[in-house]
Amino acid sequence: MRSDAPRLLVLWCPDWPVVAAGAAAGTPPLVPAAVFSANRVVACSAAARRDGVGRGMRRRDAQARCPDLVVHQHDPERDARLFEPVAAAVERQAVGVEVVRPGIVAVPVTGAAGYFGGEEALSELLLDEVSAGAGVECQVGIADGLFAATLAARRAVLVPAGGTAEFLAPLSIAELDQPGDDRGELVGLLKRLGLRTLGAFAALAERDVAGRFPRDAITAHRLARGLSERPPLRRALPPELSITEEFEHPLERVDEAAFVAKTLGERFFAGLARHGLACTRLAIVAVTEAGEERVRVWRCAEPLTARATADRVRWQCEGWLTARDADRPSAGIVRLRLDPEEVVGGHALQLQLGSMGRDADVAERAARALVRIQGLLGPEAVVTPLLDGGRGPAERVRLIPWGDPRTPVSPDAPWPGRLPAPSPAVLADHPARVLDERGDVVGCTERGELTALPATVDVEGRPSRPVLAWAGPWLHHPALPSRGRRVARLQVVLADEDEQIALLLAVTVGDTPQWTVEGSYD
Repeated sequence: MRSDAPRLLVLWCPDWPVVAAGAAAGTPPLVPAAVFSANRVVACSAAARRDGVGRGMRRRDAQARCPDLVVHQHDPERDARLFEPVAAAVERQAVGVEVVRPGIVAVPVTGAAGYFGGEEALSELLLDEVSAGAGVECQVGIADGLFAATLAARRAVLVPAGGTAEFLAPLSIAELDQPGDDRGELVGLLKRLGLRTLGAFAALAERDVAGRFPRDAITAHRLARGLSERPPLRRALPPELSITEEFEHPLERVDEAAFVAKTLGERFFAGLARHGLACTRLAIVAVTEAGEERVRVWRCAEPLTARATADRVRWQCEGWLTARDADRPSAGIVRLRLDPEEVVGGHALQLQLGSMGRDADVAERAARALVRIQGLLGPEAVVTPLLDGGRGPAERVRLIPWGDPRTPVSPDAPWPGRLPAPSPAVLADHPARVLDERGDVVGCTERGELTALPATVDVEGRPSRPVLAWAGPWLHHPALPSRGRRVARLQVVLADEDEQIALLLAVTVGDTPQWTVEGSYD
């Protein structure tokens, strides 16, 4: 079967998140290093891989295998900003450059190869240009379709036209789980069924794949066969899908661009959603006060959400505004335009709740109002709670600024000394006193033992109430180093007129105990 995918050249910079992090931190390029997100490896250098470090590994395991490992935190903005000179170097020799993600760019082959004397000559030219212009090592691959061309670039192979399916057939089925694709569960299922290679998966009938596997497997099956991610959409695009924003005061700072990107991303996504569409190729066009025009196209394997659109706009503006003097615009940005270069049917993307239907206008107005408040008072002025990992109830509640990713850091960690369930229904921070039968303040020793049995509790100067039952204490180090001292927690049930109340108390460990109320139970 001849591929319906366009012939592309992919230029790949190996381990780009590690390269960018090392360049920003000034670490030597040959030391073992890894980039972590939520304490798991998202990218590592060749030196780290030789010591057994791999993607998805826990930080503790990675450092156990490689004690000299240099640790960097995941920062997509940094990766995109430092990748802009690479994309600009490719663009100086070829047209139609598309950034897939920081570290990978794609270029249509047909016209450029004919102009420079063939695909091999084009590959050598781009390798030399990136090496000389950006000082970055890279590899090039050519094949039919973005997926196959990316795998070809990782192997530095130029796949002949029409030979994509043959090239893919012997490769591992794990190649379907590329960064950002989230196909790990599907790959695991295919392995358990004995489908170890892309060729074995491609040999299945498309009808059988559609009836047996989830919807995403249909896209994966097309990729394994060397076809494009999805059939082309034979539909004229309404002109109003492009959105333009003009600025009275030119954008010259990264924080200004970040705020604008969030608003544009939401508007762009909502406009596509109203037509039942989703974008897979986004063109970002910037016009400066001096009349300069900058264009960058981002290609995405999966349709863009509102947040993903805003991320790419923010990354691109940051890349332009922080580029080297030769590549930086000579004036601030006065106009931004987002053009959907390629769209698919909206069924390819599970649209966000409230983005369509009769509640769409209400949701959009509410979101704009919250963004407006953030613009006036700062991002921390509008927050939403997120239940995360921690030892105490107050530590488990994180307040996330509106619009930021709501991703728990480590909710399933062991957390030694964690308060047992149930958690208090209401959190508080009131001073209290816990007294024994003689009226002395009860304290807690370094070994986590009370100095006396609690008899009464006094909260904020109210009359003392007798203790009917208590449990604890639970001793642990505070999550906030600024508190300085270890604390212990105690659960108590108090008699309060005709009813009982249950409180969670905390006390500093040492000679001068200080008690506070951390919460109350229903």
